[in-house]
Amino acid sequence: MPDERNDQCDAAPDGPPRMTRRTFVQSALAAAAVAEAPRALAAAVPHASPPAPNPGLPPPEASPQPVRLTVNGKDYQLSLEPRVTLLDALRETMGLTGTKKGCDRGQCGACTVLLDGRRVNACLTLAVMAEGRQVTTIEGLALGGQLSPLQAAFIEYDAFQCGYCTPGQICSATALLDELRAGSASAVSSDVRARQVAASDAEIRERMSGNICRCGAYPNIVHAIRSVASGRS
Repeated sequence: MPDERNDQCDAAPDGPPRMTRRTFVQSALAAAAVAEAPRALAAAVPHASPPAPNPGLPPPEASPQPVRLTVNGKDYQLSLEPRVTLLDALRETMGLTGTKKGCDRGQCGACTVLLDGRRVNACLTLAVMAEGRQVTTIEGLALGGQLSPLQAAFIEYDAFQCGYCTPGQICSATALLDELRAGSASAVSSDVRARQVAASDAEIRERMSGNICRCGAYPNIVHAIRSVASGRS
């Protein structure tokens, strides 16, 4: 028969009980169970989920902050909530309603203004992003009551119907002419190294593709821009 003496815990006549393999394994398993108990208990208790936001409640408002904007050469000291767009600041705070609100998501171009000479969608630009920069709207293109060449050309070539998109079209076309003179290439430019880019119909249509005219006055818009670019207006 197998010798089971090592699996027995015999009491020595003059000392404590002797540790055997069986008692050692039992003690180790008991210690592991005690150490694992808190983790198992925590896993058994479901975590409390944060309360779901109520879609019917408006987002919390932030405190208005001082904002200084330079629009059409004039300084404005405003107090605006940080999430106010440049479009809303122009129309609702400064009263410059020439810039139109169309889609309000950067797709139609009706709100196009110039920021340091470059066209931007005012509905996608926060007002605070324009601090320290020059903003030009349709109201700032005419100097001393004299229409800009592009404004006059849009009238001469009947480049609008309802007129809602016209401010954005003219601001965009103003930057377009500067791009052509600077030699900035577009997706349809035949020579990206040219110092100046010819104002072809393809160039004008490509560069004005971000401005939508729902009345469909595109041919006249192209004619008006091309006439100014070629010096005929």
